[in-house]
Amino acid sequence: MSEDQAVLDEMVTVRDYETDNRVDHRGRNKNKRDQQRDHRAKQQPRYNVILWDDPDHSYEYVIAMVKELFRKPIEMGFQVAKEVDTTGRAILLTTTREHAELKRDQIHAFGKDQYIERCKGSMSATIEPVE
Repeated sequence: MSEDQAVLDEMVTVRDYETDNRVDHRGRNKNKRDQQRDHRAKQQPRYNVILWDDPDHSYEYVIAMVKELFRKPIEMGFQVAKEVDTTGRAILLTTTREHAELKRDQIHAFGKDQYIERCKGSMSATIEPVE
């Protein structure tokens, strides 16, 4: 390598350092659009929407709720109802925090179970960050 080439390489390295190391994986400087795209591409934290069991709601209620609020088929609603009944809880959805909060609120607003007379309101649901 010639002395001129070594000086030129050093100048390029200094220039990259001075621009805050905004280079792509090939060592090329990123333009503003690339930097904005990288910023948008950062993934938001994920949250689980969890449905909790209680004795005052029927399988039919859970199936109808899952079908209406989550647009899932009856078979999926039955699987959720069975999981809630056997394990005490079921993860309905993993999504962004805002969407998880919306779905939790929709579950709370779904209303009482018309099939069980002692039912006084909606099922319980919470959101938890994915670990």
